[in-house]
Amino acid sequence: MYAVIATGGKQYRVSEGTVLRIEKLEVEAGAPVEFDQVLLVANGDKIAVGAPLVAGSKVTATVQKHGQGDKVSFVKFRRRKHYMRRGGHRQQYTEIKVTGITGA
Repeated sequence: MYAVIATGGKQYRVSEGTVLRIEKLEVEAGAPVEFDQVLLVANGDKIAVGAPLVAGSKVTATVQKHGQGDKVSFVKFRRRKHYMRRGGHRQQYTEIKVTGITGA
């Protein structure tokens, strides 16, 4: 059984026991979290596709930890114009483990 959920402006395919990193949630580590924006639920050959969401379905998970991703560096440069800017970014994430999928 698997499902497709939407969170943080992205879509993720999850199944029970899946560990994934999503956009940071304001939830303590170890706390349960529910995702009710379920776009698709598949159980074997039975597939329920929402328009846009599958009614009465949800995905439950527990928060394992919070962290920051690897640093991404960028350079803006114009030759012969005395212009160069350097910058970097580390995206914050929440690591979750899916514990259950309920749906149609």
